[in-house]
Amino acid sequence: MTSSAKKLWEPSKAHIENSQMTHFMRHVEGLEGVHFNGDYHAFYQWSVEQRASFWSILWDYFDVQGEKGEIVLSNGEKMPGAQFFPDATLNFAENLLRFRDDRPAVVFTNEHGTREEITYQELYVRTAQLAAALKKNGVQAGDRVAGMLPNCIETLVAMLATTSLGAVWSSCSPDFGEQGVLDRFGQVEPKVLFVVDGYFYNGKTIDVTNKVESIHTHLTSVETLVTIPFASTQRKPSNSVAWADFLDRDATEIDFVPRKFNDPLYIMFSSGTTGVPKCIVHGIGGTLLQHLKEHALHTDLRREDTLFYFTTCGWMMWNWLVSGLALGARLALFDGSPFYPSPNAMPDLIDREGITVFGTSAKYLAALEKAGAKPAQTHQLTSLRAVLTTGSVLAPESFDYVYRDIKADLCLSSISGGTDIISCFALGNPILPVYRGQLQCRGLGLAVSVYNDMGQPVQGEKGELVCEQSFPCMPIGFWNDADGSKYRAAYFERFENRWAHGDYAELTPEQGVIIYGRSDAVLNPGGVRIGTAEIYRQVEKIDAVLESIAIGQRWEDDERIVLFVKLRDGLTLDDALRETIKKTIRANATPRHVPSVILQVADIPRTISGKIVELAVRQVVHGEIVKNTDALANPEALEFFRNRPELS
Repeated sequence: MTSSAKKLWEPSKAHIENSQMTHFMRHVEGLEGVHFNGDYHAFYQWSVEQRASFWSILWDYFDVQGEKGEIVLSNGEKMPGAQFFPDATLNFAENLLRFRDDRPAVVFTNEHGTREEITYQELYVRTAQLAAALKKNGVQAGDRVAGMLPNCIETLVAMLATTSLGAVWSSCSPDFGEQGVLDRFGQVEPKVLFVVDGYFYNGKTIDVTNKVESIHTHLTSVETLVTIPFASTQRKPSNSVAWADFLDRDATEIDFVPRKFNDPLYIMFSSGTTGVPKCIVHGIGGTLLQHLKEHALHTDLRREDTLFYFTTCGWMMWNWLVSGLALGARLALFDGSPFYPSPNAMPDLIDREGITVFGTSAKYLAALEKAGAKPAQTHQLTSLRAVLTTGSVLAPESFDYVYRDIKADLCLSSISGGTDIISCFALGNPILPVYRGQLQCRGLGLAVSVYNDMGQPVQGEKGELVCEQSFPCMPIGFWNDADGSKYRAAYFERFENRWAHGDYAELTPEQGVIIYGRSDAVLNPGGVRIGTAEIYRQVEKIDAVLESIAIGQRWEDDERIVLFVKLRDGLTLDDALRETIKKTIRANATPRHVPSVILQVADIPRTISGKIVELAVRQVVHGEIVKNTDALANPEALEFFRNRPELS
């Protein structure tokens, strides 16, 4: 299969030689008597075909703290039903706190310039103090502890203390609406709830005390409410105890509670834009092993690195980020707007904190380019060696922007997976080239394929992203789903005994992956399937357009494409701009991609984690009820799409 893909970056021979991926590959060769000759794709194929050996070797290689047991995989061919390391015991927090020295563990900053840095030893002691307090307040293994918190050190300590006791952690950010919090935490019934008095965003201080009091009233499971004075509002929710008063200052050691490999660690939540969020339960061991693999091998993360991801505690990238502690890396936590006080806020942070691995959303990079930022000209960025993006599809033009205007010599890794697996199916690789518009590779140990409508694996064609075999970071189930029916319906109904992820994708000749959008948002005019990302990448090239969203509208026994655009301030959509948009799409895609209707809107609705919501817009356009607007960061934006005369 020939390819016209453009290679944008290639690792040096020294970089490949010194990478942890290469070292691990050679380690496996020595143990298994196999030879990969530096070929990642051959190594990947082995890791899929011999996945029990792969995951067992990975456990040993990273010296996971715990008892592995004899059995690596039972019921391995069943999805769901397979269990990895069914006899193993371990504690998640113990593995993240294995380093207890004076090297920096975490640095926290916010948009106002507040800064705090603590060492691994200090992080251990703070966790010990909170774990002892939780234990005194009756928290035991299996109990749920939740946080409505910003991305700060206290949030990290709360998670570590909770999981050190074998309890289950769940979190959301303080910008969630009251009903959004209740829809999530009301299902999992936490015994202890951590909150803040307020938070900062885009130069504003938002007091959440009244919201917290109302939430506490409705969350009858909560026995203890703990408030962190984050925004210094001088207010504290009634019936709450202050963080400083809650800690057990005498505690210095942690008695880590061993748990089974497949016991619950995190309860994550689906976006909830089509109903009450699904409560996705992730296991202790699968999460740890998968994150160790992705951080060390696919990201080449080391102790000397500073890892950053722009995320809130309501997005799974926060959970992914904090696992970097297991390798002894320094975490950089940030809370606030990435554009406050200017578009240079994040490049400034990279230089100031020496960030080596910078993670963000695809939309951030697109917005940075639209803002005219050229960090390569204004910043040093000498520490930066990798940029990771997810949340939505990274357009090929954004690849160009990174290498042209941010830094030419770095590994740009578009990564894709999600809350469902708390990790990635396709992601970066320090020993492979970066091709324009492609995710570099499929993740080790995950049998990722693309199926056509007949359930056949295809390459070079668009289809459904699937995983053909069980893997350790599959959810252990959904909360309050005793018979597993909701879990099976979510992933296993489309293809029998196959995980259908819900992404519309393509496997390339280079063994990379292209994501075209979510399968349930795929457009289908005249029976031709079109990924929304194919349209966005063309429309958002146009300087006047800041952002866009496309839906399929039922029309005359078929479907037509309707495109909504958000323009730069002061601009109005006229016939000339409509024609420019249509010509750009027609010239760079196909006539089928050209929208039948193009309308201007003031804002694009999105989830609190920043993802645009095509399904909610489609529901509004069709006069249907959007069941859960509390899952949206800007639910008022939906009103722009309601009862539009142009669509009737």
